[in-house]
Amino acid sequence: MKAIEILLVEDNPGDVRLIAEVFKESNLPYNLSVVSDGIEALAFLRKREAYVNAPRPDLILLDLNLPRKSGLEVLEEIKADDTLKHTPVLVLTGLDSIGLFDTNNSLADGLVPKPADLEGFARMIDAIHQLGFTSEDLLP
Repeated sequence: MKAIEILLVEDNPGDVRLIAEVFKESNLPYNLSVVSDGIEALAFLRKREAYVNAPRPDLILLDLNLPRKSGLEVLEEIKADDTLKHTPVLVLTGLDSIGLFDTNNSLADGLVPKPADLEGFARMIDAIHQLGFTSEDLLP
């Protein structure tokens, strides 16, 4: 079974731990790479600097509130880049910021509240399944 390559762009270590737990508890085979700011995310995606050998992600989980370059700026650059624009991007945000993000006019493939409890974990995995990432889809 082929593992899903996931890039998590998140600067909060607590959120990184929670999201990593979501995947450990899911039935999805995965490899999780983590970067902590927008500049690092773009270097990872473009295989620059320390990320020359980085895997090409099948899915990007992108926080909106990032240091050095915002999640919205990163999303715009991803979707403007011919080699990256087809990579699904789920935007992660706190419940207090959901109303500020216009999903109808967004370049993102979905918006997922950051998981704070088991229900939030389930919503995140459901959103990933809705993008077509299931164990059956990943069979070689």
